[in-house]
Amino acid sequence: MKLFDNVKIAYADKSDRDLNRAYFLFKVISNPIITKILTFFFKISITFGLPIKGIIKATVYKQFCGGTTIKGSQRTIEKLWQSKIGTILDFSAEGKESEDDFYRATKEIIATIIKAKNEKSIPFAVFKPTAVAPFYLLEKISNSIKLNATQTKEKKEFISRIATICESAYNNKVPLFIDAEESWIQKAIDDIALEMMRKFNKEETWIYNTLQMYRSDRISYLKEIYADAQNSNYFLGLKLVRGAYHEQEIERARKLNYNCPVHTKKEDTDKDYNLAQKFCVEHLDKISFCSGTHNEESSEYLTKLINKHKIDKNDDRIIFSQLLGMSDHVSYNLAKKGYNIAKYVPYGPVKDVMPYLIRRAEENTSIAGQMSRELSNIIKEKQRRKKS
Repeated sequence: MKLFDNVKIAYADKSDRDLNRAYFLFKVISNPIITKILTFFFKISITFGLPIKGIIKATVYKQFCGGTTIKGSQRTIEKLWQSKIGTILDFSAEGKESEDDFYRATKEIIATIIKAKNEKSIPFAVFKPTAVAPFYLLEKISNSIKLNATQTKEKKEFISRIATICESAYNNKVPLFIDAEESWIQKAIDDIALEMMRKFNKEETWIYNTLQMYRSDRISYLKEIYADAQNSNYFLGLKLVRGAYHEQEIERARKLNYNCPVHTKKEDTDKDYNLAQKFCVEHLDKISFCSGTHNEESSEYLTKLINKHKIDKNDDRIIFSQLLGMSDHVSYNLAKKGYNIAKYVPYGPVKDVMPYLIRRAEENTSIAGQMSRELSNIIKEKQRRKKS
């Protein structure tokens, strides 16, 4: 049996009802036309405040989210931990614009750090920069556009919020992921993440930046920041992902007529992803990293690298991660074999989390084979249960 083939292990904590809901959802998401219609409807519903919260909460929200609050996510945290899978609580508010929203998000992110401090089952905290800063500001900073007095003040406040969150992670000894965003706002995020790593990762790795390996410049950037970590004497924390805005990146580059920043061939992204994993494993003296992927080949490749370099399976410098409600055959089988695994568990009020859920549906529709694989595994488990 191959590494991820055991569906009994993958769905051991799922009831028949859970499986049926997942089957229905993935069947819907696997159809691009239906997904486009539904996501359009969801966007309209958010705009006009239509009463569809109940439907969303009982279906897509229940599959991909832990709860509306930290406390409300406790059952999900405990359920995952029974299979030795950690939780990364992700307050999934994004694309906010008001100071009140930024303040609330900062407070909530720090609350997840405090929660993680007290629970072994929560190995990391995480936040999305657009939860604590306006998109347009990150775009201006990334493109070195001169800021007016109001924007300069906003920039100062944004940096202060990031510093407060990172300092909280450092003081509470909780590793913290800074998520990646669109390429045209990413430079501002990379720069602040690097600054935070230089400040807080002197003795151990507490702050992690995210590298989207569908970007054609990320291997060279990885080598560049590794050299910086050596020269400035700090530890490098990295989360490797493929990237969540592929079609958007290609479309924008075409529309505005600039060089596309992402690979257009999947095999080039796969190649760079595995090159990055190899580089990180070979430089564990300075790097701690998370392999955030649903890709079976990349996950198996990392297990082979760990074995080849005689690294303990539970070495805390390496962790695998997938999203709640997806790729359970990868997460649960790796956990069963003793590797460090954590699931991203988005949470928050339904209205706040809807942009995340819409993005997730759109992204999954564009990933060749992702939904058919999820469906195939669920069908296998349903058949296995029927026979037994």
